[in-house]
Amino acid sequence: MTRIRRGYIARRRRTKIRLFASSFRGAHSRLTRTITQQKIRALISSHRDRDRQKRTFRRLWITRINAVIREMGVYYSYSRLIHGLYKKQVLLNRKILAQIAISNKECLYMISNEIIKEVDWKESTGII
Repeated sequence: MTRIRRGYIARRRRTKIRLFASSFRGAHSRLTRTITQQKIRALISSHRDRDRQKRTFRRLWITRINAVIREMGVYYSYSRLIHGLYKKQVLLNRKILAQIAISNKECLYMISNEIIKEVDWKESTGII
């Protein structure tokens, strides 16, 4: 009986996996079994850290906004600003507010003064 040559499908699959792990160190980029384990581990980590990244950026934005708002005085705070934005239905998210806080503090001061003044006036008159 003559020898049957194997097809290219398994080799192509392994090559694809090797290309994914080409930047890994040691056996993690050379041995097929180890490569597949490390690929699974890397994909799990990247999936988990995408959610983590969203969390950390949101925390960073909140910290930046709060720092700039509190420079104005003890009377103002981040929570009052966000509450005022929500009440006036202003469509500025935390990312944009943080960019404004870094690039143009005076603009953020004007926004916060208008919002807090409006909300304070409505609360004192009993409209809200």
